[in-house]
Amino acid sequence: MRFRGRWFLVGVVVLLAAAVGGVAFAYPSAAATACPGCYGLTRVSDGVYSERGLTDAQTRQLLDLASDARRRVEAFYGGRESDPRIVACFTEACYDRIGGGGEKGIAVLNRAVMLSPRGLDAVIASHEMAHVELHRRLDGEVPQWFDEGLAVVVSGDPRYLGAHCATPYEGPLPETLPAWLDAAGSDAQVYSRAACRVQRWLDAGGGRDAVLKLIDRLNGGEAFPALP
Repeated sequence: MRFRGRWFLVGVVVLLAAAVGGVAFAYPSAAATACPGCYGLTRVSDGVYSERGLTDAQTRQLLDLASDARRRVEAFYGGRESDPRIVACFTEACYDRIGGGGEKGIAVLNRAVMLSPRGLDAVIASHEMAHVELHRRLDGEVPQWFDEGLAVVVSGDPRYLGAHCATPYEGPLPETLPAWLDAAGSDAQVYSRAACRVQRWLDAGGGRDAVLKLIDRLNGGEAFPALP
């Protein structure tokens, strides 16, 4: 019986190892953000990981952008309920290794943020962190255009706000993630149209209080309202 028990335990370990290996193969970004050290990354500070051998200037850049990004999210919401791990790469080889693509940054499983060499600034980091914060507070879902537009507003991205909002866009915006990705792939200004609509709604509804009240209503079972 002891012999059979040992083989049973061995079988369980093998199956678990296979499952972990399968996740790492199919979803390297999820595996890399869960175990940065498994992908050759090292801890830079609490919740911040990057490549080994960073220069002092690179370390300071990373710490500054992480601090600034956290402040932007906290300033908008009046506090943070999320604390996503930041995994940042200064080289394309690093970003490829952890499952990144052509994006500047991405939120992973609403628990972490990955930044590419092209996204090492507070705007990109806070945009992705804004997604995590919203989904931490929200039990359900919102249209993808609202999620993305709100993240632009929280991050204060100058590429899509300000003068871009001079002419209101009244047309439809992508509701689902696949539709959003298709639209953004052909026209980056879809971010501006979404952000400007969210900004107008915030201006009319009292700023962040409008978002907090909306979250409460959605968590209470109400449907997402039609925004002006």
